Amino acid sequence: MNYPKLLEPLDLGFTTIKNRAIMGSMHTGLEEIEGGFERMAAYFAERAANDIGMIITGGIAPNQESSHGGATMSSDEEAAKHRLVTDAVHQAAPDVKICMQILHSGPLAHNPDCVAPSAVKSRIGRYVPNELDKAGIEKQIDDHVQCAVMAKKAGYDGVEIIGSAGYLISTFLVEKTNLREDEYGGNYENRIRFAVEIVERTRAAVGEDFILIFRIAAMDMLEGGMSWDEVVTLGKALEKVGVNIVSTHFTWHESAVPTIATMVPRAAFTSVTGRLRKQLNVPVITSNRINMPDVAEEVLARGDADLVSMARPMLADSAFMRKAIEGREDEINTCIACNQACLDHTFSGKLTSCLVNPRACHETMLNYLPAPTPKRIAVIGAGPAGLAYATVAAERGHKVTLFEASSEVGGQFNLAKKIPGKEEFYETLRYFARMLEVLGVDVRLNTYASPAQLQAEAFDDIIIATGITPRMPEIDGIGHAKVVSYIDVITGKKPVGDKVAVIGAGGIGFDICELISHSGPSGAVDRDVFAKEWGVDFDNHPRGGVTGVEPVVARSAREITMIQRKDSRVGSGLGKTTGWTHRLSLARRGINMINGAHYDRVDDAGLHITVDNKPILLDVDTVILCAGQLPRRDLYDGLAALDLTADLIGGAFEARELDAKAAIKQASEMAAAI
Repeated sequence: MNYPKLLEPLDLGFTTIKNRAIMGSMHTGLEEIEGGFERMAAYFAERAANDIGMIITGGIAPNQESSHGGATMSSDEEAAKHRLVTDAVHQAAPDVKICMQILHSGPLAHNPDCVAPSAVKSRIGRYVPNELDKAGIEKQIDDHVQCAVMAKKAGYDGVEIIGSAGYLISTFLVEKTNLREDEYGGNYENRIRFAVEIVERTRAAVGEDFILIFRIAAMDMLEGGMSWDEVVTLGKALEKVGVNIVSTHFTWHESAVPTIATMVPRAAFTSVTGRLRKQLNVPVITSNRINMPDVAEEVLARGDADLVSMARPMLADSAFMRKAIEGREDEINTCIACNQACLDHTFSGKLTSCLVNPRACHETMLNYLPAPTPKRIAVIGAGPAGLAYATVAAERGHKVTLFEASSEVGGQFNLAKKIPGKEEFYETLRYFARMLEVLGVDVRLNTYASPAQLQAEAFDDIIIATGITPRMPEIDGIGHAKVVSYIDVITGKKPVGDKVAVIGAGGIGFDICELISHSGPSGAVDRDVFAKEWGVDFDNHPRGGVTGVEPVVARSAREITMIQRKDSRVGSGLGKTTGWTHRLSLARRGINMINGAHYDRVDDAGLHITVDNKPILLDVDTVILCAGQLPRRDLYDGLAALDLTADLIGGAFEARELDAKAAIKQASEMAAAI
């Protein structure tokens, strides 16, 4: 057995969890759309059939005032809809447990009826919440209990009550959001009363043979947040009133510390769970940036947790656990924590999916079925689009030849993986390289596929995935020796001086600034460096883990200015869940950001721009172009000249800013249909 700790069953007394791997809670958006429960049933059942130990659903609201306008669970009618999900999971794998998360959004709810212990607006909330009176508190407790009762009626094996992240229960626990002076406010014993009463009454209502999990903010990353003693006190109080498992969470949504982005070291927070585990007698769950079986095994072997929650990794690969059990770890499609198709979608009101696995949440719509008539297919270009197309087509039984002009597969991912904080992109390339082997794709590296060659080999279909070429903006002096392409900078082909202007402030511009401002050796950041840069004290655990701790960030040795034409805030187009981390990180390193600029010219003096009708000279020795891309279609045009038809995918179809999400999705869908 490769992972003895991960694959060990956990006996809860009245029931057993088959292994220590949990598919953690993640709201998908399926809960609210027409036909969504049928799709959710297929989504969860596929993971259950592939040997996950337990599933926790996305958050379901106990009442309307707690909702984002989404799914609630308070009636027999709503419970009946969830039966589709629980029955599908139990039919796919009778030994897999599925629990429903009860999520009361409190002051973060997207409706004016939102409630909280006090009328304190969250920094990221839409409304000032309505302060609960005694009757209101009683209603919220009753609604939590009713929600759990309905979940049991719907066939769930248990519920997880979320008491973290800035949602309702957590706002009772922290002084800054609980200004009450009655029995639910003031001292800590009073502030935990709401959480304890919810759990106590829920246990009484659902009986002893129902899994009851409480998710606690073991380190909330808030100035003035919960102290370590308070975390332990809450855990012990919940244990006394009937929780079976305590799940540890890290951060509130309004915290200024990243916890889920790819820049966060793997398993960065599990030691906090480990300390709490020593204080409690019930099993504990840890989470955050645990994305491969060996990482989970190490966490469990260290004694940091009894169970490991992996939400996004189960989006990326529904067969994660099956592959681990069978010793096929190198075939796991690893979560790279990009958040582009999952959490960015979730927090933008879009349907969740996954950049590296567009089938996620589309299991009833996108399937790779055997091809009725296998074809000989040429795929030109081994970037993300070409790799996705080649592997999906080969999986369906087509005979695929993949041409790549360079010496390695990966395309633009070979650039992304070199950016500090994006080392996880190596995993995606490892996955695709392995699948090309497993599926028998004929890979021809260092091979430029000419129109004549493709014509001579008489392929049934030709797929052009030749990607993009950097766009050269029309600026006077653009050919000056100071001007270099972002590709030449990342690959090290051109030197970068001490004073730098970066033209373009999209994702590529931010990546370039990250790269050229980075100090120290390349490679994944370890936890101690991460803690220092983001002001987290794991050892002493002050309030929230961050109170009184100043981030220590080395300012860039280079003088860097990033510029954009748009008047909007620099970086406003970055991902919703991670964009702020990139802006803050670069600002702390001293990168200057200018918006609303007009590029006038480049000359020996530097870069001349105009901002607010005022001419500005940037005295720089290097100007790096990150000004977008154009499709590379020379091969496509050459084939057309020979009257050969071909399909364009990825950047060759539509040049977007390194949009691997769109490229992989489009390629997978086209390969599924051929």
